[in-house]
Amino acid sequence: MKILTVRHATTYRYSTDVVFGPHRLMVRPRDSHDLRLVSSTLSFTPAGNVRWLHDVFGNSVTIIEFTQAAKVLEIVSTLSLERFGSERLPFALDDHAKTYPFIYSKDDRTDLGRLMEQHYPDPNDTLSTWARRFVSAKGIGTLELLATMNAAVKSSFTYRRRDDEGTQSPIETLERKSGSCRDFALLLIEAARCLGIGARFVSGYLYDPATEATSGVQGAGASHAWADIYLPGAGWVEYDPTNGLIAAENLIRVAVARDPAQAVPLVGSFTGAPESYLGMSVEVTVASGAPAKPKALAS
Repeated sequence: MKILTVRHATTYRYSTDVVFGPHRLMVRPRDSHDLRLVSSTLSFTPAGNVRWLHDVFGNSVTIIEFTQAAKVLEIVSTLSLERFGSERLPFALDDHAKTYPFIYSKDDRTDLGRLMEQHYPDPNDTLSTWARRFVSAKGIGTLELLATMNAAVKSSFTYRRRDDEGTQSPIETLERKSGSCRDFALLLIEAARCLGIGARFVSGYLYDPATEATSGVQGAGASHAWADIYLPGAGWVEYDPTNGLIAAENLIRVAVARDPAQAVPLVGSFTGAPESYLGMSVEVTVASGAPAKPKALAS
């Protein structure tokens, strides 16, 4: 078990006062057997009203409705978490799912629904061809198949952090041989769906134990994304193709969704002259240990 603190600060700057529309945040995870939320604080300026809701996937969503105009908008989320890693690898799959291809039960097929279907066009079977090249023989082990696909993204594609909005389509990622963590997650998800395997998108954070030094972990110190793949007997299993990780305890899940567009950490709007926008900055830190207590003021 790891005790972790996540601080996610976003700042928007403008040359003149602007009016802010509602902002939607997905920064608070749900408690589970592998992730316990110890505490959560949310601060922001200018002043506003907060309401909470659960989306269709059961994710915790925050809506902030600002009541003042300002030149600077700042939102800071701080989480204290306990993260529990998987007790054993490989996972205990149901017998019928240990080799690929396998068939989900009727109930699983019903509940997985569109999570088993491709969402992005593949008119020339480019993605399907890439996915099926890993099925070298009938009866390949399911865990071996998925681990090989996960590792192939890590070894064959170049990680590039992109600040552009949105996510590349799987075909774009295959053609460019590069992408961000969101692009790689979507590629693996759609490839699994090509093979009839249920998969969903996960948004969250990545803890790098070497953050105080240097490491080759990609995506640490920022919001992160990976894939969840549903395996009978094991349930949802986390695959991080950006780093070649499987069910790693340094993956901090915040939101799950059918498509990346449904799990954006922060989205909002403002009313004002477009040229007044000066830019934004995002600072994410994930550290071991509980949050530092505020220092008492001297009397």
